[in-house]
Amino acid sequence: MASVVEYKGLKAGYHCGYCDSEEGKVSCGMWAHSMTVQDYQDLIDRGWRRSGKYVYKPVMNQTCCPQYTIRCRPLQFQPSKSHKKVLKKMLKFLAKGEISKGNYEDDPMEPTMEDTVAGDFGLINKLDIQCDLKTLSGDLTESFDSEEKKKGKSPKKGASNEFIQSQDIEEKLGSGEPSHPVKMPMAPKPGKGADLSKPPCRKAKEIRKERKRLKLMQQNPAGEPEGFQAQGEPPSLFPPKANKSNQPKSLEDLIFESLPENASHKLEVRLVPVSFEDPEFKSSFSRSFSLYVKYQMAIHQDPPDECGKTEFTRFLCSSPLEAENPPNGPDCGYGSFHQQYWLDGRIIAVGVIDILPYCVSSVYLYYDPDYSFLSLGVYSALREIAFTRQLHQKTSQLSYYYMGFYIHSCPKMKYKGQYRPSDLLCPETYVWVPIEQCLPSLENSKYCRFNRDPEAVDEGRSKDPDRLQVFYKKAIMPYGVYKKQQKDPGEEAAVLQYARLVGQTCSERMLLFRN
Repeated sequence: MASVVEYKGLKAGYHCGYCDSEEGKVSCGMWAHSMTVQDYQDLIDRGWRRSGKYVYKPVMNQTCCPQYTIRCRPLQFQPSKSHKKVLKKMLKFLAKGEISKGNYEDDPMEPTMEDTVAGDFGLINKLDIQCDLKTLSGDLTESFDSEEKKKGKSPKKGASNEFIQSQDIEEKLGSGEPSHPVKMPMAPKPGKGADLSKPPCRKAKEIRKERKRLKLMQQNPAGEPEGFQAQGEPPSLFPPKANKSNQPKSLEDLIFESLPENASHKLEVRLVPVSFEDPEFKSSFSRSFSLYVKYQMAIHQDPPDECGKTEFTRFLCSSPLEAENPPNGPDCGYGSFHQQYWLDGRIIAVGVIDILPYCVSSVYLYYDPDYSFLSLGVYSALREIAFTRQLHQKTSQLSYYYMGFYIHSCPKMKYKGQYRPSDLLCPETYVWVPIEQCLPSLENSKYCRFNRDPEAVDEGRSKDPDRLQVFYKKAIMPYGVYKKQQKDPGEEAAVLQYARLVGQTCSERMLLFRN
């Protein structure tokens, strides 16, 4: 099914959570009734980002705190000293129950609610009510049916239900009840909540190698032979190395180091599709929600009425992304997921992520403040980087980890630049530039064009707006046809602004709903 979006235009002069300016924030936004993973991938590569079903793009040269899309390159990633400390701290805690002393208040990688525009709940809730899906769902179904008939195909039965029921979700959210009968396409269960913390089944040959390694270690306790693969380590990425004692440990070595049989704690990481149709998502919903409330109140000092079930569902359980499971994609499929961290049978953290054709995109993280000493912000980011490397094994084009926005002017948000190598997106030409090349310019000016070629232009720009797809009065038509029926001069300005921001490819694929 095609992506269906309702463009909401430019929102200027509202509160910024980064610098606390009362009216410095400027962004453009649209409500995504549904969205394909490819369209969302292309949009985030043009500086867009989602918060629930609201997809927004900061107006970079006008907003008080420019937000640059940042991505890490996991295939070349090397954990820093401080990253290694966090991973060792977790291993010590799991193995012996040891709690390292130290101050955890200034832990980097603490995402703020603002990081994903959740501060705009008022706006998102208003949009939610305005975007009347009831009429849209019927109209869309009819038009898709007639399009399919034209092509001589029988229309898909499920299509109309999905739209009507996504309207039900919106209505039920008002009551704060989780909406069970939501008809979202189910993502395949990743091996029934695949336990990502466990290594894959090992072959006899590997077990023999392990025995040999242990024997060598007994003979040479000081030397750390590195010629053997770590548990759960993707084989092709990390070929067996020569037996050198000075070889640095890989990220996987540090995460999946084997624990003693009598370990004090057990950590399990489960990947759960964001869908009330999924039994695992449904059964863990109330525990996940309670954790969210505890986190928001303790870490962000939110009053209880601002972290209710409605907000939680809208912000973190409601995604426009249609789950897809192509044969060449990752085993878990594409779409929105909660990566749950279970410690001794209880959830202590949840990383909300989108798995897209070229990347794992981090949406949000909430965790149990009682476990702040484990630096779960940093730990989960490192796990997500390792997870991206794991997905890359089967789906080679999936090779980036998107960390949301980098805000150089906000000290709290600069931590994202510590995951190297990483790139920032040029806000004018939408090419990726290594962060080291961007930092000197950002020291001089909040807003920067990173592309050093003065002649370079936005290659994906809207070149032919007449080909943009519009969904109007139960019919899908190119903008060239639609504009002949319009007399309002403001309408053309809005549509052309949308076309410029989403680019030619998305404008031709996505349906722009107009009423």
